[in-house]
Amino acid sequence: MTVRRKATGIALAGIAPLALTVLCAGPAVAHGSLSDPVSRVLACYAEGPESPKSAACKAAVQAGGAQAFYDWNGVRDGNAGGRSKEKIPDGKLCSAGNAEFKGLDLPRADWPASKVRAGKHTFRYKATAPHKGSFELYLTKPGYDPTKPLKWSDLESKPFVKVTDPKLTNGEYVFDGTVPQRSGRHLIYSIWQRSDSPEAFYTCSDVVFGKGSGGSKAATAPAPAASVPTDGQIAAGADKSSMDMGRHGHHGGGHDVTAPSKGAGVPAADQGAAAPKAAGNAARTDGDAKPVSGQRLAETGGDSSTAPLAIGGAAVLATGAGVLFATTRRKAARHHG
Repeated sequence: MTVRRKATGIALAGIAPLALTVLCAGPAVAHGSLSDPVSRVLACYAEGPESPKSAACKAAVQAGGAQAFYDWNGVRDGNAGGRSKEKIPDGKLCSAGNAEFKGLDLPRADWPASKVRAGKHTFRYKATAPHKGSFELYLTKPGYDPTKPLKWSDLESKPFVKVTDPKLTNGEYVFDGTVPQRSGRHLIYSIWQRSDSPEAFYTCSDVVFGKGSGGSKAATAPAPAASVPTDGQIAAGADKSSMDMGRHGHHGGGHDVTAPSKGAGVPAADQGAAAPKAAGNAARTDGDAKPVSGQRLAETGGDSSTAPLAIGGAAVLATGAGVLFATTRRKAARHHG
């Protein structure tokens, strides 16, 4: 009987953590990046993570690997809570202090850049899962030197754009702002702080003002133009993401949609070896797909089936533990009789 009790205890002890693991396990969720002006991570993703074209994106992949760019919507701090300036150290603003994205922090004057001008601008932020919250955009000060690590002190102390709960249009948050006067190469830093969670998301967007090279010591060379990935390209590369790409907000409505065939709608440069596919990544988009009827994904970006499956799996394990325990007790009772 002593042996049976020990065996039963061991079995239950082994099952309990497994049940908790199944219950709590899930893919990492991620939710977006600035697309106008395009962020560094999105611009390099558009070039193709396996074989980027620009020298800066090649260097970023060499520094941190290609996976960071498949995870383009995951530059985040899950516990920021409005304390971004306290939590993210100087020199690591573009990666949000996340080692996976360290390539984005490389101080260079040749990052792909978007052309901008002072005055009114319509900003767009591609969101794979919408949330309530506020957006703050900061511009680098006159004299900014892109060849040095980006520090908080390089940014203006106050955002030139701050908006709360902007309108979501075709999977992008769209809002207007007035860009201050600058010349040459600069950087726009965005913080999207959720109001329903301490989580925040960050982007660095390289920009060039006008034709002059003033305002930056390293802005004399022509800036390579930054491009934005298409919805089809994003969808085709989603299965290579370690983030939960299940909810593609750029299709609007938050519907789960059918998966594209491998490589469909994506340049050959993006068809490299796939990274391990994260659990919950079954839902995909192909850029033109229609929503699958009856399927919706959670507001947090998780697959709607994840929680029921986890709970169901835990329940099965718990039931199995109960059966094992009951069987052992019956055997023990018969032995005792």
